[in-house]
Formats: sequence, C-alpha cells, structure tokens
Amino acid sequence: MTDPAVGLVLEGRYRLEERLARGGMSTVYSATDLRLHRTVAVKVMAEHLAHDPTFVDRFTREARAAAMLSHVNVVSVSDQGSDQGLVFLVMELVRGRTLRDLLQARGRLTVGEAFAVLEPTLAGLTAAHRAGIVHRDIKPENVLIGIDGVVKVADFGLARAVVGTGQTSQTGGVLIGTVAYLSPEQLERGRADARSDIYAAGIVLYEMLTGHPPFGGDTPLAVAYQHVHHDVPAPSEEVPGLPWAVDELVARTTRRDPSGRPLDAGAFLAELAHVRKDLGIEPVPVPTGISTAGPDTLRPTNRPTRPRHPSDPMTEVLGHRSDRAGRTAMLPGMGAGPTTSVGGRRPALERPRPGVPTHIRRRRARFAVAIILLLAVTIGAVGWWLGSGRWTQIPDLLGEEQGVAIDLLQEAGLDPDCCEEQWSEELPAGAVISTEPAAGEAIRGTDVRLVVSKGVERFRVDTALVARPWAEVEPELQESLPQIAFTLTEEHDNELPAGAVIGFDPPAGTELRRDQVVTVIVSMGHAPVAVPDVTGQTPEQAASNLAAAGFEVARGEDGRSAAVDAGEVMGIAPSPADGPQPFGSTVTISVSAGLPQVTVPDLKGMSSEEATAALQAVGLTVDATKFLGNRVRAQQPEAGEVVEQGTTVKILVAP
Repeated sequence: MTDPAVGLVLEGRYRLEERLARGGMSTVYSATDLRLHRTVAVKVMAEHLAHDPTFVDRFTREARAAAMLSHVNVVSVSDQGSDQGLVFLVMELVRGRTLRDLLQARGRLTVGEAFAVLEPTLAGLTAAHRAGIVHRDIKPENVLIGIDGVVKVADFGLARAVVGTGQTSQTGGVLIGTVAYLSPEQLERGRADARSDIYAAGIVLYEMLTGHPPFGGDTPLAVAYQHVHHDVPAPSEEVPGLPWAVDELVARTTRRDPSGRPLDAGAFLAELAHVRKDLGIEPVPVPTGISTAGPDTLRPTNRPTRPRHPSDPMTEVLGHRSDRAGRTAMLPGMGAGPTTSVGGRRPALERPRPGVPTHIRRRRARFAVAIILLLAVTIGAVGWWLGSGRWTQIPDLLGEEQGVAIDLLQEAGLDPDCCEEQWSEELPAGAVISTEPAAGEAIRGTDVRLVVSKGVERFRVDTALVARPWAEVEPELQESLPQIAFTLTEEHDNELPAGAVIGFDPPAGTELRRDQVVTVIVSMGHAPVAVPDVTGQTPEQAASNLAAAGFEVARGEDGRSAAVDAGEVMGIAPSPADGPQPFGSTVTISVSAGLPQVTVPDLKGMSSEEATAALQAVGLTVDATKFLGNRVRAQQPEAGEVVEQGTTVKILVAP
C-alpha cells in the first residue's frame, strides 16, 4: 500500500521519497533537500502523537540535544519543524544497520569486534557528556553502523541537560526507556546522570560479548527487579575463555552503586583503552555485517526500531531454532558463541541416564573431592575476610588531582563520594583538599567523601563605580560584595564634585580575598584656593583674576585711599591675609574713589607753629605768608570746608 506521505514537500524544502521504516512513535523516510540537493533522513512523528505535548516535547528535545553536538560518532540533526499536520526532524542519512541487526545476524561478537564498536560509541557519548547532555536510552537499537564502518549514536529523544545537582529527573511520574538497559537509580528513583549512560553502555558490552542482555524475564518488572537487586554476571560465565580483565571492565561499568562506575563516557573510554593495551588486543575493523552479496541487502539505519532482545516479553528469540529434543541450535551466519533462551540462560541438554557406570562413579568421586576443596577454600577466604581481608588503607590524597584520587580509592576497594567543592588558597582547582574519613585504615567498600579545591576565591570591585556618587555606590557594594569590608575616607579633588568616589585602595579591579578591607576614597570637592592680591588693579582686571582662581566676584562700596589711585581696587574681602578660601566662594572688592577727605580746622588766632601742626595732623600741607607777626589772621580754604588729604591750606600770619 502506498504511503500517503511519500511525495509530500515539507516546508517547501524536504520532498519525502521513500518510507524506510515505521515504529510505534514515528516513521522514517528518505528525502531530498531541494535547497541543498542532498539526500537526508526525515523522521515524522506518528499522527496520533502529534497532538500530545509530552511526545512533541520529546521530539523537539531530540532535535535540540543532537543539534548541540558536532561529532563524527553522533547522528547529526539539521532541522526540525511541523508542516501539513506533520511534526518532523531532519537528520543525517546513515546507510547500514543497527547494532541490534548485527547481533541478530551474528549472535555475538569477538572481544576485538566488541571493542571496535564500543570505542566510537563512547567517543560520541563523551561529546554528549562534555556538552552536559545525558542520553538516557543507550541500547543496540540506537547504535548505528554504516556500510563504511563509521559508528554513530542516535535517538536523543530521552536526552536531558544536566542541571544543578548533576542529575536529570523524569517528570510526570512516568519512566520512559528500555528496561533491559536502565540503571538501578533510573528504575528506583527516576534520576539519571552520565553514570547511568555508563551502566547502559556496560550492558551493551555484555550483550555484544554474549549475544544477549544479562537479565531476562517474562515481564519488564521481572527484568527491572534483577537490575536493582543483582550484580551483572561475568561474561565469561556465558563465554568461557574471555579474559578476566574484560569481566572486570563489565563489572566496573555496571556496578549498582553509581559512585563505583566511571564518571562519564570519557573515563569509560580511557579504561577501555587500558584493557586493550594490557591484553594486547589489536584493532580490528568495525563489523558492518556486509554479506558477500554486496551492500544492497542493507537499508538506511535511521529508523525507530523496537527492542528485540530476550527481556522484551513481546519479542521472539531471533536467530535460534529448536531441534526435536528441545535443544537450541545455531542458525547459519551466527557467531560461535553460546545461545540463550528467553530467560537469558543457557538451556540444559537432555542426556539419557541408563544407569551408573564406573566412569560416572569416578566422576562423582572427583566432584565430591572438588566440593570439599572448594568448601575449604571458601572457609579460608571467609576467615581471611573477617580477619584482615576486609580492611584496606585510605590513601593520603592531599593535593592529588580529582580523577587520580578516584582511581586510587577504587584500586583500594573504596567507594568515592565525589565531590564537595571548597575554595582553597593553597591548592589549585581540582586538587583534593581533604577526605572524610581521613587517610588510614578502613573497611573495603566504605564511602570516602572527597573535598576538592575550587581554586582561590577572589572578588573584584567594578572599575565602573569610580566617579559615581558614593550614595549610589554604597548600596551596590553591599549587595554585590558582602564578603568585602569597606571603610571611608575623604579627600579634596579638583575634578570630581563633593560626594563622588575618587577611587579605591586597593584599586578597583584588583583581586581581593574574602573579608579584605578596602578603603573608599570620596571627594570633598575642590581644595581651598588662595585669594590673589588684586589691590591696585582695575575692577575688570581684578574680577578676571579672581574668577580664574575659582571665585565668584562681588563689588562692594567704593572708598577712599591714600595708597591707591582713584578707579583702582583698594580692598578685598576676604583678603589674601585671611588664608585659602573655599573654591567657588565669593570675594568682594572695593574700588578707590580718590584720596581720603578731611575737614579744614579753624586756624585763626593760632601761632604759625600751632597752625602748621594742626594742618599736618589731618593730612594737609601749609603755605604761610608772614607780616611782622606770629598770629594767623586769615586762611584759605576756610575753616569747616571738606578737602582731600594733601590739599594745601594758605594762612596769613600777621601781628
């Protein structure tokens, strides 16, 4: 039946050419980008979900999460939108198959092949974790293997950005994800961080090595119970001969306690590299599953596949068939590894039991001896554990880098509780300040709290606060820098008005420690100015000189002066002798109207000597005319007239 969407052009740009795959939530089409003339994959949300805000939000979140990443091992998303009632994503078209398809065809992978697939998967996941994104749905369906051998991580629909606590939480009371790969903390509390992706990647590694997930059951609840209450078994129990280091790697990455796992995908990738080096595993090409018939058997892998593994109650066991005796046999094309039933366990073989021959009795005897030896070893191990074996040493981690400290604690059998951060004046950022408990003896498995340095704590006064009024600056400093103590001092400043901030000591912009005292220098205004001596100058000259010095000039009442000519400044108030005056204050000048005036005294009847003394006493000069006598008989000007000082008074001296 023809898909009605084929042929549609979305947003005038993406023409849907062919339906590639359909799932419960979406359908994937190959499409032509008419603008850039390239082939892309378009994922279209199922019509019955397009009006559900929860699923539309998930769809949008996938676009945003993937768009934040630019990495060769992450399927790129280039566009998102809605048109003609269809909600869609535009992404890179990857031709090849999913890891699920490969496992269904092969059964299981070799250690080298599993590493070849896991390394680029973790590289893409590292890019997500470094960007603060937790995928939350790592599984074989979301690992795409291109025909060129490039591995890509897909489907960020459940991704969440890491917030304050470093975790994401599922809202709405509904846990979404594939139960076979969900970590215990997701199942119990609905919370996830980068270590939850590590758990899922560890489960995928187990599945690649054994051909099936570690836990199976008839219902998802049964599978979830095993994830929460049971440790993941060693892959070598299913595939004898696997190196112990691989078992240890699976165990470390799938610990039920998140603090025991690597911190993020980058740490997992580093551990994988160490295991590869220690075991001397040479790199092998990524298994693409291309048959000898050529690549036409492959389809694009951008498809919303459904989980197809034994933990899904609705999933049949693919790649197996049963013989008439009920045993499980391997189909052609599968790997050489063991096969599994729906419950995730290897089926027991049925053997005839006609009697108990001698060789059987001998075998039983050897088995009994082995049991006795095993009990002895077990008792010895328990005794060792109860004695000294359960004790270990908390190393002295002071000054160690955070990652190194975590590795040392894990090597000592302790669980790192990472990390409380504190400021430190002595240790650089990322170095361990202290541990709780401190270095010394402890029981294995003890949680050790790491206190890590954030580096030196420093504060800065904003340079933009200089020259602003202190009344405005003070509340801003109290709000933005409560850790710093401020004191106030005042100084004259010839540029800034009174009340403005001249500066800080230490200067603004200097790095300051907590509780450091900073002095705020506030302007008292212009410094006092000396009054210039303008005596003897014209009023205009005097006013100009006083204004240049910063004074306002006022004209007082004119006066008379014997020392200053008429029309010149004879007095200043305040005067230079009064000392410096406030900048901008008023100086009053008085202008001379001429010499001082005096009243001519009455000289008549005085002797010549007495008249001369009386005139000189008031600043007048004498011009005497004498006739045989010594008494003043006449004077000019007359007595009582007002004249200027220095005026000559003529007197007539006669008998």
